[in-house]
Amino acid sequence: MQDFRNLWVWQKSHKLTLQTYAVSSTIKQPAYYTLRDQLTRAAIWIPANLAEGCGRTGDRDLRRFVRIALGSASELEYHLLLARDLGILPAPVYQQLTTAVVEVKRMLSGFASHLSEQIKRSKSD
Repeated sequence: MQDFRNLWVWQKSHKLTLQTYAVSSTIKQPAYYTLRDQLTRAAIWIPANLAEGCGRTGDRDLRRFVRIALGSASELEYHLLLARDLGILPAPVYQQLTTAVVEVKRMLSGFASHLSEQIKRSKSD
């Protein structure tokens, strides 16, 4: 068990969640409330799954939650694209958030690979 706040990927994803909340709060049209909710929900689940995985015992559990967080990051990436294509999200805001999502996805993927290596090593010991 480890403190999730010490993970760089958690810190980055938490910042991304705060940025997504700030942007989604500007969506005022009722027709887009569902998309607004999906944006925030997907963003929230990234650091939340990291926190939950850190609260579990063992690298296998943590790796599973890292992979779930990666899925949420991909979902957020799509919702941002949809919001841009619907004209809800200005291109510069979309680019900033998408860049952050891609970075978080890269970090999550690397973390999952690292955990997989640790799991392999512990099997061979």
